[in-house]
Amino acid sequence: MFFTYNMSKKNIYIYSALIIILFFGWFFTKVSVLKEDFPEHTKVALRSVGHDLLLTNNDSMTVVLPIKANSKYKYQLSFENELSFLPNDLVAIVKENFEKAELPVHYRTSVLQKSDGEVAYSYEMSDNEENTIIPCSGRRLTSNNYIIEVFFKNNTAKDYLYKQGFLYMLLLVLFLFLFQLMNSKKAVPSKIKRAEGKYLEIGSFKFYPEQNKLVKAAQEIGLSKKECELLSIFIEKPNEIIKRDELIKRVWEDNGVFVGRSLDTFISKLRKKLSEDTSIKLTNLHGVGYKLEC
Repeated sequence: MFFTYNMSKKNIYIYSALIIILFFGWFFTKVSVLKEDFPEHTKVALRSVGHDLLLTNNDSMTVVLPIKANSKYKYQLSFENELSFLPNDLVAIVKENFEKAELPVHYRTSVLQKSDGEVAYSYEMSDNEENTIIPCSGRRLTSNNYIIEVFFKNNTAKDYLYKQGFLYMLLLVLFLFLFQLMNSKKAVPSKIKRAEGKYLEIGSFKFYPEQNKLVKAAQEIGLSKKECELLSIFIEKPNEIIKRDELIKRVWEDNGVFVGRSLDTFISKLRKKLSEDTSIKLTNLHGVGYKLEC
């Protein structure tokens, strides 16, 4: 209790370390799950692409065939029947569905003719416009049995997985910084020290609770038993408001009759004896309690 500032600072470091350990445990678990879930997540998005593309042909009957995963980063979308579409419709539909699914933004899309595997149309997307290539998007593709292949470039699927973790880490660092800042503002270093022997240092005073006295330089200041008890309570919680009810209960509950003004009278006497050191103050929050500022 006599090292309020240092203990609160220490607690901040302990809590911060625990939060970071828990975060890394959660994050690597999350990444592992995402790695396993990424293919299925992508397949769902591509099925939605197929459905929307058919609707541009006013076709709600043709079946979207099961999505094929040639690798973790290459997928194929195909249809039961032939279809025709504008490439810019394909670009917009893929972009919209991938954004909804929060898939990586770096990918190459190729439209292959199922009969011979020839590329009828292809484009590349990137979050950098200079690296985005969308050719001839207004020229309609003739009706054919197409396979739409999507390849996530340069293992950007991994980037997608780690991007969330990086964002969470930044938020965690910000939280810890604000937490420490708030606690630093609240924590007020007290001038109370536990010295060797049977006294406490309070500013320029030495407080001997067992001998009911304060010593300042060569001056010895006697304290009554209740003044001593009150000062001991204040020392337990320096720079904190202690309610009147708590003070009365702890000092007078088992020690005879309490008169309404007794607490204020003893506080006044104690304040006067501490006035030798202007850095120590006993302040009153009217109707609430008292605080030892030191």
